[in-house]
Amino acid sequence: MNRARAERSGRRGETVAGWYLRLKGYRILARRQRTPRGEIDLVAKRGRTIVFVEVKTRATPEELDFAIDEYRLERVAAAAEILAPKFAGHGEDIRIDVILTAPGHWPRHIENAWMG
Repeated sequence: MNRARAERSGRRGETVAGWYLRLKGYRILARRQRTPRGEIDLVAKRGRTIVFVEVKTRATPEELDFAIDEYRLERVAAAAEILAPKFAGHGEDIRIDVILTAPGHWPRHIENAWMG
């Protein structure tokens, strides 16, 4: 897949993930937050929990099993650490989730994906 098509596919996945989170009662606070240590695809909030979300989109559900790894989660965690003061107030919990999307399939939401 060429770079432009991969970028479009990723953006569609982020949109699907955002709607999915809204259906589960989350409020989307930000999208595509860049830091010197990585990017956070979505920042969401539900109750007193701020969630930093990594979204991965693949062509088939089977490919999603290999879409996220420890290295990627470490980068997301490093970026979340930088962004936490911007989004989380006193007493709010912080969590890192992953949402895996494939066309024609319900998103797979992995809560607390990073326990580092």
